[in-house]
Amino acid sequence: MVAEQHGICCICLAGPAEHVDHCHETGRVRGVLCFSCNAALGQFKDRPDVMRRAATYVEGNAWKPTLVAPGVYQLPS
Repeated sequence: MVAEQHGICCICLAGPAEHVDHCHETGRVRGVLCFSCNAALGQFKDRPDVMRRAATYVEGNAWKPTLVAPGVYQLPS
């Protein structure tokens, strides 16, 4: 697998592929990642919805509610 990935992480394409990543539900191996990317997936608990929100946040498009009255927020549409 490492050879197929040319020794680099599947996610960042920069770090060395040293950590086997797997699905915690099925046990299926997904690829080999660098330490940082493997740790990041663990911190996000393998939740794609949270990872998508994180990417949106990093791109500067953070979800922000609008305060309309004390303690009352309007959700963005």
